[in-house]
Amino acid sequence: MSSNLAPIKFVPRRSGERGHADHGWLKTFHTFSFAMYQSNEHSQFGSLRVINEDRVAPGTGFGTHSHREFEIFSYIVAGELEHKDSMGNTEILKRGDIQLTSAGKGISHSEKAHGPKEVHFLQIWSLPSIRGLTPKYFTRHFSDEEKKDAFVRVVAPVDAEGVIASREGAGPAPVQSPLTLFATLLSPSKSVTHTFERRKSYIHVVQTSGYQPPHTNTGGAVKILEGGTKGGEEVVLREGDGAYMLGESGKELVIENLGDKVAEILLFDLE
Repeated sequence: MSSNLAPIKFVPRRSGERGHADHGWLKTFHTFSFAMYQSNEHSQFGSLRVINEDRVAPGTGFGTHSHREFEIFSYIVAGELEHKDSMGNTEILKRGDIQLTSAGKGISHSEKAHGPKEVHFLQIWSLPSIRGLTPKYFTRHFSDEEKKDAFVRVVAPVDAEGVIASREGAGPAPVQSPLTLFATLLSPSKSVTHTFERRKSYIHVVQTSGYQPPHTNTGGAVKILEGGTKGGEEVVLREGDGAYMLGESGKELVIENLGDKVAEILLFDLE
């Protein structure tokens, strides 16, 4: 099926080209326009509006602030994140946890580093399909073993088959957007395949080897290419890099780990 469809188009988004701010207590990269970083070329991609890769120093964090009409989720890479919100939720999030807030009509929350270590997490926002929803809160946990050399569906639309809209539990966190998020921990020399469910995808290689200021860009490397083709386009991504991908439902994407370290990869399939 894949060979009869138009080739996948890859547009790399290099780590050093992302928005960046170092506030001392916060070191952050912005894939899309956010705060002081504004870019007409990189304002959103389909329903995906924000990917911030944040490192927050111990004893610091984001004080209470408000949101509305966004689906907001946090993917914890390392350390612990303390979440408190106006719905009465208080939780300490750890590696492998995903916390999703459907802000709807409006919520207030705070996010702070908990414990003696820096917290490294990705804050992701998407645009809801329906406005004016009642705010809701969800948490999920996915172990490293589950994600080893396989894509795990960690976020999926609330109306998708098998998605349970309970505060906690198994399965992907339910999002009110046409967006599915997959995660994997890809071992050296291993590869995984993703079949496009929609027309757009975005891939991000997490900076797991440590904070890298713009344009240093070391760490692990992966290669992305279309499955089942010879002589097609190939793109190499290092930690912090991402890529926009335009394809069609049924197209196959292959991701191969070229380095000697485990690569933590997020892949968004979206409209």
